[in-house]
Amino acid sequence: MTVAELLDRAKALNVMIATAESCTGGMVAAALTDIPGSSAVVDRGFVTYSNAAKQDMLGVRADTLAAHGAVSEEVAREMAEGALAHSQAQLAVSITGIAGPGGSEFKPEGRVCFGLAVTGRPTLTETVEFGAAGRANVRRAARDHALKLLENGLSEVA
Repeated sequence: MTVAELLDRAKALNVMIATAESCTGGMVAAALTDIPGSSAVVDRGFVTYSNAAKQDMLGVRADTLAAHGAVSEEVAREMAEGALAHSQAQLAVSITGIAGPGGSEFKPEGRVCFGLAVTGRPTLTETVEFGAAGRANVRRAARDHALKLLENGLSEVA
């Protein structure tokens, strides 16, 4: 499904979308809003690069960050749920990861955690290991994966 088709489907279902992004820095929101007419279904995008932004804008809890780190499914869950809570959307995707360069033995470059929140449904989370493909490649792959998650989320709404 193309991004335009995703937006058309959201519009047909009367679903608003929000994004909560860290390592992609707004690339998902940009992909959505590149399409004319996207304002009918894109409510807002949160770029929460720092932990403080995740807490202030999305309500991610300090104890979650302390216990699991920013790159975790727990934080991705709270980001997605926070995007729903702080918007008019019924569908939200979140991304937090290590695009590179860098990483560690425990959280390697290319590890990205995602959350998908749909009003009235349990929030889904997952971790994808894109590998040390380089910063730009990891960010693009994470953007594309998030768009696929939004597509899947629309099936949950229908």
